[in-house]
Amino acid sequence: MPKCDHCGAHVSDRFARVFADENGRVRACVSCSANAGIAEVARQRAREARA
Repeated sequence: MPKCDHCGAHVSDRFARVFADENGRVRACVSCSANAGIAEVARQRAREARA
C-alpha cells in the first residue's frame, strides 16, 4: 500500500495514482498538505496531460 513520504501515513491506491510523482512517490497526503496545494497539483497535471 502506498504511503506519504512526509509523515508515513498510508494513502489509497487511487490517491497515489492521482498525486504521486513520475516515480510513484507521494510527497504529501491530505493530512500534511493543504487542500489548495493538492488542487494545484491536479490542475498542473491536467494541463500537462493535454499538452
